[in-house]
Parts: sequence; C-alpha cells; structure tokens
Amino acid sequence: MDPDAALLAVAEAARADAYAPYSRFQVGAALLCEDGTVQRGCNVENASYPAGICAERTAIAAAIAGGRRRFRAIAVAGPDGIAITPCGICRQVLSEFSADGRLRVIARDADGVIRATTIGALLPGAFGPDALRQA
Repeated sequence: MDPDAALLAVAEAARADAYAPYSRFQVGAALLCEDGTVQRGCNVENASYPAGICAERTAIAAAIAGGRRRFRAIAVAGPDGIAITPCGICRQVLSEFSADGRLRVIARDADGVIRATTIGALLPGAFGPDALRQA
C-alpha cells in the first residue's frame, strides 16, 4: 500500500473515535513521527465550544507526551466526500514542529483522491520562534 494511503487509513480509523456530539463533524488524524511510529488523534468537542480540540492537535499532544518532537507527515480525514485540511490553529501548531515547512500534510479531496502538500504551502510566512528572538 502507498505510504500516504496507509497513513490516511489510520486517520480514517481514528475518525471513528471522535467525540463530536454538537457538530457531528468527526475528524481523525495520524501523525508520522521521525522514529516511524504513528500517533492517532481525533477531535474532542465540548459544550463550551472553545474548549474543544482538533484531531491534529490531539495527535501532536499525545506524541509530545510520549517524548516525540520530530515529525514527517500528518494525515487528516474528515467526513466522506468533504475535502478538509488543518484549520489555522492546527497549521500554526504543526509549523512549530516543521521549521523548514516540509512536514507533509495528506488528505482526500471531495472526490476521494489523496492529495499531499506541505505545512509551508498551507501556512506561508508562519510565525515562529525566530520572531520571538527579535522582540
């Protein structure tokens, strides 16, 4: 199986674990760590809407909690037939762990075709640690 398709299959499986009783918009993520491990994540909503967390950030948080800081790719899977990419907050968080902007982002388009891009393409000119050093 193609590596992008395999990572996306993990994200699609993680989507089933999402807690999305309000939006009913379940999302799964699969984060490929530099050491070859894959960390799953899913969105977790809350009645206080801002307290929810996206699938991408749950995967990153779990990887960080497991001692991992270097990532190769992330696959994101939303409902069938709907093209999604990481939201703005998730793009910023992902860019924190991809200083060169080359972290791959994999998802399906509305027709189900697997598409890949980079976090740098999704968030050009991202705010990063270098900006803090200039302050």
